[in-house]
Amino acid sequence: MLVLGRKKGESIIIDDDIEIFVTAIEGEMVKLGIKAPKHITIHRKEVYLEIQEENRRATSNVINLSDFLNMKK
Repeated sequence: MLVLGRKKGESIIIDDDIEIFVTAIEGEMVKLGIKAPKHITIHRKEVYLEIQEENRRATSNVINLSDFLNMKK
């Protein structure tokens, strides 16, 4: 893990095309702005984990096609 110190108005660059700005610091809250290409999805971690869990639940309910066809016999 890389740990960097940044002040309000400063930024970091990731892989030439993602820039993360510190837009505000309010008490213990740091507000970030992220500039990235449209094809890159960006989520807060708790939202990302919720999406992953929902995807896992959705795929666990999918029946294998050959199993489904065998059930009809």
